[in-house]
Amino acid sequence: MKNVIVVLLFLLSINCTSQTEKKFNLDFEEYSVNDKLPRGWFKWGNYDLEIDTVHVKQGKASGKISSKNAHNSFGSIVYSIPANYEGKSIRLDGFMKIENIQNGFSGLLLRIVDKNNEVLAFENMQSQNIHGTKDWQKYSISLPYPKNAETIFVAGIMTGSGEAWFDDFVLTIDGKDIQTLKEIEKPIYKANLDKEFDLGSKVDFPELNNRLIGNLDLLGKVWGFLKYHHPEIRKGNYNWDYELFRFLPEYLESKTTEERDDILLEWIKQIGDIDKCFKCESVTEGAFIKPDMSWFDNFNLSLKLKNELKYIYQNRGQGESFYVGYNNYNRLVFLNENRYIMMPYPDKGYRLLALYRYWNMIHYFFPYKYLIDKNWNDILREYIPKIINAKNELEYELTFIQLMGDINDTHVSYSFGFNKVNDKKGEFFPSFQVKFIDNKLVVVDHYNPELKNAAKVESGDIITSINKKSVESILDSIKPYYPASNEVARLRDISQDILRSPKNEITIEFISGDKKEEHSIPLYKKDSLNINWHNWKGKSFKFLKNNIGYVTLEFIKKEDIPIIKETFKNTKGIIIDIRNYPSAFVPFLLGTYFVTDNTPFVKFSVGNINNPGEFIFENGDEIPKPTETYKGKLVVLVNEFSQSQSEYTAMAFRAGNNTTIIGSTTAGADGNVITILLPGGLRTRMSGIGVYYPDGTETQRVGIVPDIEISPTIKGIKEGRDELLEKAIEIINK
Repeated sequence: MKNVIVVLLFLLSINCTSQTEKKFNLDFEEYSVNDKLPRGWFKWGNYDLEIDTVHVKQGKASGKISSKNAHNSFGSIVYSIPANYEGKSIRLDGFMKIENIQNGFSGLLLRIVDKNNEVLAFENMQSQNIHGTKDWQKYSISLPYPKNAETIFVAGIMTGSGEAWFDDFVLTIDGKDIQTLKEIEKPIYKANLDKEFDLGSKVDFPELNNRLIGNLDLLGKVWGFLKYHHPEIRKGNYNWDYELFRFLPEYLESKTTEERDDILLEWIKQIGDIDKCFKCESVTEGAFIKPDMSWFDNFNLSLKLKNELKYIYQNRGQGESFYVGYNNYNRLVFLNENRYIMMPYPDKGYRLLALYRYWNMIHYFFPYKYLIDKNWNDILREYIPKIINAKNELEYELTFIQLMGDINDTHVSYSFGFNKVNDKKGEFFPSFQVKFIDNKLVVVDHYNPELKNAAKVESGDIITSINKKSVESILDSIKPYYPASNEVARLRDISQDILRSPKNEITIEFISGDKKEEHSIPLYKKDSLNINWHNWKGKSFKFLKNNIGYVTLEFIKKEDIPIIKETFKNTKGIIIDIRNYPSAFVPFLLGTYFVTDNTPFVKFSVGNINNPGEFIFENGDEIPKPTETYKGKLVVLVNEFSQSQSEYTAMAFRAGNNTTIIGSTTAGADGNVITILLPGGLRTRMSGIGVYYPDGTETQRVGIVPDIEISPTIKGIKEGRDELLEKAIEIINK
């Protein structure tokens, strides 16, 4: 009996120990009767969340999401974990049960962010399209564990209508349970301890004149040069945003060129001494783009200041820095940039900081700076008065959108932080889709057939004016606010906004058949419209007539690819539709089906972190040698909606033995993107690497040039035809 008691006490001690060692409530078991959710879990979205003690995988509780209405929203039950761990990969395992999920999906979710809450890695299983009713099943998602991670969010997510339950989550890093991992101590940087200007720059600007604008132009270039070259700044020993505010008052008081240069020299001296760099080459042999320091000669600098700048360049810091580094894919990323989200209309000092920050990011790290229409060295002088004199938040945002448009890159975005611009555009949309065809604004189709009568328009109708303003005059006034690599991408983006309004009704004039008509039409909030009206609810592939296979990449899953190869191996042709953004990355998995040997199809230009402004070519990717090659024809469909990964995928297919690309000019923004954060809570992006064909032919701004040019016609729209698909079938049948 005594031995039994000892064993029981031992087992109890083990159980108690394991309970106390559990750091995170990922199994949903910890809760009290008064809690709506298990301890530590919280809500994203607007669906109903609760603890469920009836439907559980094991234990006594699970987390439940439910919604009775099918609409464009979501619900997520979320747990937050500090990212105080090291590793290369992160994985979330968990059990999920769903019931009657319609018009949506359910899945596990991983979201990893940096200290500015910018997303570094994300997965939510949307591409798996899990819906309907399924009993408890185990699911897994994995991601590279990003550098500079600050917070890990694990969650269950549901969209559409129905119910979903989640239980027994396990989070691992490099295969080790996070519950057992020891937390690391992150380095403390002096730059992060500087809080002096958290509430404002405290800089008073005199009235601008040509001399002062010129001095501020120079300062912006010196400030950015030091930020990316001076070893002490690169080490994180200075909050370089705030050092600008400390320096500006004295600099603004300089009266002569000599005084200006002396103040700059003294500032540089105070930063600290620089050791001799014995491995700092001026330019890598064979560099595609060399650093542009021509501005050293444009400001009548004193010889002493010019020599000091040259010395810093010759002995610049090496490796990753506080402000720029590499991600898990060895691509450049900007680090430790605060977008000062609590200042939606930042003061003049912060507005000038935003301009300086953006100009230097483009100057040193944009791979296509040489393709910009304007001379980038002239941009600061042009925008300093515009930014400093911006009268309100809206004008500040609009000025920045114009500036971002000057880099001629479709990867530029302003979805986040540009709140006043989006308010001005409005939250109401038409119930039909429009597109520019032959320079005319044409109705393409209706999102919601039940709203067609209220819309008053038919497919193929040409809209000529909106609220008594001609479409041509509207285009002229808004084009500067739609950044793009080329005109087709600009018109694509404008077409999605041109009928948008802050009011729920607009008046349009249009031509229908031979008649001119004018009507007031209702507009609707986006989440009440079936914007994805064209979505094919079935598989990503199907047979067409005459033994032709069709694949859309919009809904493709990796597990579809072996089935596609087997299903279509004896067809006389395959049509791959990339007039969309692929839901899975397939250039190698599917591209290998259309080549006979290892086939290079791309090369990249990448920035050199050791010599900012330098870009070198690196060997690109190649399609691996296949075990089986498709013998029929391949026709690839592209248009202005083919952008970035879509364009890269088209390049891979173009390398095939018997490929024809048909359609129209693509968006001209290939490759990865770099996120840019700016004061005022603004967030935008730029292309992060240069993408070229193996022979050096450019894709940026040019796009993927089709072998056969063909675009939809107004006649085809009226008849409800897909003219590109018809042409693809014709090519295969010849």
